[in-house]
Amino acid sequence: MRATLMHKARDVRLETVADAEIILPTDAVIRITRACICGSDLWPYNDGPNRAGQAMGHEAIGIVEAVGSAVERLRPGQLVIMPFAYSDGQCLFCEEGLQTACIHGGFFGNGGEAGGAQAEALRVPLADGTLYPLDTAPDEALMPGLLSLSDVMGTGHHAAVCARVTPGASVAVVGDGAVGLCGVIAAKRLGAEQIIVMGRHAGRTELARELGATDVVAERGAEAVEKIRSLTGGFGVKAVLECVGTEQAIATSLAIVRSGGAIGRVGVPHYEALPETRLAFYRNLTISGGPAPVRAYIEELLPDVLSGRIEPGRVFDRTLALDDVAEGYRLMNERQSLKVLVRP
Repeated sequence: MRATLMHKARDVRLETVADAEIILPTDAVIRITRACICGSDLWPYNDGPNRAGQAMGHEAIGIVEAVGSAVERLRPGQLVIMPFAYSDGQCLFCEEGLQTACIHGGFFGNGGEAGGAQAEALRVPLADGTLYPLDTAPDEALMPGLLSLSDVMGTGHHAAVCARVTPGASVAVVGDGAVGLCGVIAAKRLGAEQIIVMGRHAGRTELARELGATDVVAERGAEAVEKIRSLTGGFGVKAVLECVGTEQAIATSLAIVRSGGAIGRVGVPHYEALPETRLAFYRNLTISGGPAPVRAYIEELLPDVLSGRIEPGRVFDRTLALDDVAEGYRLMNERQSLKVLVRP
């Protein structure tokens, strides 16, 4: 079978590898029907992978091809959503809805024991706890939305949950990437009244407005902080969704949230420590977040995707064949594409 491997920075190749197969009784093998490139994939694309030849991709939907002898919830032929983390669904943390902390779990596409989803097929460990089966195959037009539930929509929702978004709240979304745009969707879905997206890419911020943003702030640094305060009566927003992961992004988040507010951070942090912790203490700020337990959110979000109430599939602005996956990385890295959907 063919799979996407990253050998070093900017060196992405589609190569022939051993076919995916059942190894443990709890495994399943799925044929990938949709995968995509994540903004977080661009970090190793620019800085280098965790190891040479790292299998890439952690978001997918697919068809079950085979199941291990211990798998009970799945059967061949089912369409399934594959969250970016695998989990047993039974440990202490899974029972609490935090599958990304599963005692026996891990992540796809990061160089660990599980392979990558930018491929023709994939072995899924702990299949019963990981995969979310759909009873029937939805309309073709809904496939991008279903794919978003494997990561970006669930991650945007996690940011909103961690930021304690409530009906009538004022919200700022830091970042106009796919996760940030899904954060806009999530904030609107939870009833936020004012949703300010912070970004400077016109096409993306225009889409953000269509998805529910009420205001756009293109400025950065002190100018951005001042603009946010002017939009919120001088106090700042009640909730911030930090969807970037840079030190500037978290510093901005701390500067624009009002006292007693909350920050939900889902951008993979590329800084060693949170800035302004003393100030955050005296302002009674809540700062939480991390890898989104998207498996826990599928049940809640899926009906809204199927009904068309939310349209997270709109963050995919380009579809490429698996043969062209390296070009997809280039397009996203050069900001020529927001998020690339890959069809094996």
